[in-house]
Amino acid sequence: MPRTLVISPNWIGDAVMAQPLLRLLKQRHPERPIDVLAPGWVAPVWRAMREVDTVLEAPFRHGALQLRERREYAKMLRTRGYEDAYVLPNTLKFALIPWLAGIPKRVGYKGEMRYGLLNVIHHDNRDKPRPMVSFYAALADAPARDAPPPSALPRPALEVSAERVAEVALHLGLSIKHPLVLFAPGAEFGSAKRWPASHFAELAKAIKGERGEAQIALMGSPKDKDVCDEIVSLVPGVHNLAGVTKLDEAVALIAGASAMVSNDSGLLHIASALNRPIVAIYGPTDPLHAPPFSDVAKSIFLGIECSPCKERECPLGHHRCMRDISAGMVWEPLRGMIRG
Repeated sequence: MPRTLVISPNWIGDAVMAQPLLRLLKQRHPERPIDVLAPGWVAPVWRAMREVDTVLEAPFRHGALQLRERREYAKMLRTRGYEDAYVLPNTLKFALIPWLAGIPKRVGYKGEMRYGLLNVIHHDNRDKPRPMVSFYAALADAPARDAPPPSALPRPALEVSAERVAEVALHLGLSIKHPLVLFAPGAEFGSAKRWPASHFAELAKAIKGERGEAQIALMGSPKDKDVCDEIVSLVPGVHNLAGVTKLDEAVALIAGASAMVSNDSGLLHIASALNRPIVAIYGPTDPLHAPPFSDVAKSIFLGIECSPCKERECPLGHHRCMRDISAGMVWEPLRGMIRG
């Protein structure tokens, strides 16, 4: 039986927003299994998608060409009988893999000099980039000038069983019987996307003041531990899970959350795909480019004169796009979500 190969992006949020592409591919060929080749740190996201048959964890080092290793890996892929491949990263090294594997149809964006390696090439508009779900979903069809808007596409969706949610909550010392509010104070992209730790702390105090039974937990990678430690120092009693949970555990915990407050990060998009209530905080990035799709969601974006700058660090040094979003502005929509 012919199979489809999807090569995953390296970013967790991008992987989540690529899920509608898989939904469309499955609609066109329901009989065709879809395998995903993904870095180990992204693989748990793909395992939570019902369209995925097998997740293959890529053995390559991040950023390295490793041509010999890619050639050897391609030999293994040849034996799996792929009819088509969708290369979601824009780099040359990922386009090499399906070409070396002899996969007949190789689809992706032009990226880094990939003519020949890909034989169905799409183009984005640098002046007006496609929203991320549209960017990936467009690959399901022939190249076209315009991509379908997010409103015309399936929403990203992940699945976690109730049993898994309860198991992870118990393991982390949390109760599923009381409201659980998650904060994601980190941002892998850079400090410009981070709402100040002092603002998160002020928000936590507001929650505790009105909903004393609510549990507040901080989510993130080991890189986010310092900023999460700062919040805990200001609001004792908040659970700091940064660097504690593996990604599959984080996905399960988010699935059981009453609400989530997040910067524009991968955890935000996981919560969106799990249809959890979200307050999303944007500053240097465009909320229309990668919005949350939950039934209950509020995006907060001031749209000051210098944003969205799309820079990793604030080029003007004032960080007003995030600092000027007060805890009260976030608490107003969050209060209703927790009550609901």
